[in-house]
Amino acid sequence: MIDPEHALAIVRQAEELEISRSMIYYRPRPISDADLMLMRRIDELHLDYPFAGSRMLRDLLSHQGLAVGRRHVRTLMRRIGIEALYRKPNTSKPAPGHKIYPYPLRGLAITRPDQVWAMDISYIPMARGFVYLAAVIDWFSRRVLSWRLSITMDTSFCIEALRLHGKPEIFNTDQGSQFTSEAFTGRLKEEGIQISMDGRGRWADNVYVERLWRSLKYEHVYLHAYESVGEARTKIGRYFEFYNFRRPHSSLGAQTPDQVYFHRPPEALAA
Repeated sequence: MIDPEHALAIVRQAEELEISRSMIYYRPRPISDADLMLMRRIDELHLDYPFAGSRMLRDLLSHQGLAVGRRHVRTLMRRIGIEALYRKPNTSKPAPGHKIYPYPLRGLAITRPDQVWAMDISYIPMARGFVYLAAVIDWFSRRVLSWRLSITMDTSFCIEALRLHGKPEIFNTDQGSQFTSEAFTGRLKEEGIQISMDGRGRWADNVYVERLWRSLKYEHVYLHAYESVGEARTKIGRYFEFYNFRRPHSSLGAQTPDQVYFHRPPEALAA
């Protein structure tokens, strides 16, 4: 996060975080209400039809009475940060010059907490505008370990989400520029964590994070209209507390992520 009061010059801070200096001073133009509505509908459709590309989404929107061109759909998909899920050469494009790390999880049995953590970014609609949410989860227990909100999809808020107690053996992400930056991977290497990145045809590897996004949005986000980033942060935090401590998961034998992560015996859930 850029700190104007820090002794280190802003230019140098931007270099360390591997973000453009212009981004620091950028003030985004307001997005029209029509585009905000389309972005929310595209996000909802993506959860139901993750294989849908811009052409199919255009047609699905048309069936709902929303006339929009394919190119505009593609532009909004990029703004949201989503793409169709299918086998293809690369699931995410890293920035030029960024190192891509191998994928060591093929065929690996996930048998314990803190063996593998994963991180992803998702779009969160609000009453006026939107924010991005980065979350870290434990693959074995599905527990949400850390999360951060940001108004821009840059590297700094992903690094903020790495401020955790404990560490995994392996940390998995896609090949997005936020995760391939030296600022991000350097933090993992400092802790001696093995870095894993989804490779060719590995679109389903972050399926547990995708399930988290689906649960969060259908059970909470789409039922509320956050008026501010502060309100979004507070209410999403409350949902994650519910998700970790009180929400039973069928894939975990009706236990909560907290019970599985801490090896706690099954017990009655709090009302």
